[in-house]
Amino acid sequence: MDAVSLGKAGLQGWRAKVADAVAGPVAQRSPFTDEQVRAAVGAAFFVLSVVYVVQAVRQLQRT
Repeated sequence: MDAVSLGKAGLQGWRAKVADAVAGPVAQRSPFTDEQVRAAVGAAFFVLSVVYVVQAVRQLQRT
């Protein structure tokens, strides 16, 4: 499994629609392919969810 496949693995539902909408225009204006842009969007959503879970756990530990 390469980085592109890993990044695209998390794209389900509305996240996939966002990645599809963004991938074309960004790929046209950058040296990246559609697949690489979709993978980057998937990785960004994954990082955001990890940050959210970590913050929730920290808040739970404080109470």
